[in-house]
Amino acid sequence: MTTIAYKDGVIAYDSQVTRGDVITDDAYEKCIEQKGVKFFCAGPVSDHQRLVDVYFGSKPEGNIDAAALVVDGERMMHVAVDDVTGLWKTPILSSRIYAIGSGTPYAFAAMDMGASAYKAVEMAAKRDTSTGGLIRTVTIGQVRAG
Repeated sequence: MTTIAYKDGVIAYDSQVTRGDVITDDAYEKCIEQKGVKFFCAGPVSDHQRLVDVYFGSKPEGNIDAAALVVDGERMMHVAVDDVTGLWKTPILSSRIYAIGSGTPYAFAAMDMGASAYKAVEMAAKRDTSTGGLIRTVTIGQVRAG
């Protein structure tokens, strides 16, 4: 999966892609920018663009296992698709820490103990076998809960 962490205006995310027990890519770009909206995606790579398409109005087809931390203008939110709700959006307050992906518990614990978003992803990669590779960061402007 991945680890995506947010703290103090910075989003950090890893670049590792796995298939089962095999690392297939250590430098994959998990940020998709479309129509000025940034999607920091977690979950199966094959579902990333499908999630983006649903965000922009496409009808969900089949199971979409991806989730994303989304920055849309001044709004930041956690976005995913489920069978009951369809597309759902959970607002994220910029004054709080946040994390998604398989390394979430490690990232939250690290940030609770004072780590930056970057350091939180780095620390998650030490324990989560689906987090690794390059750690990228994006500094975002003022955002409000989506």
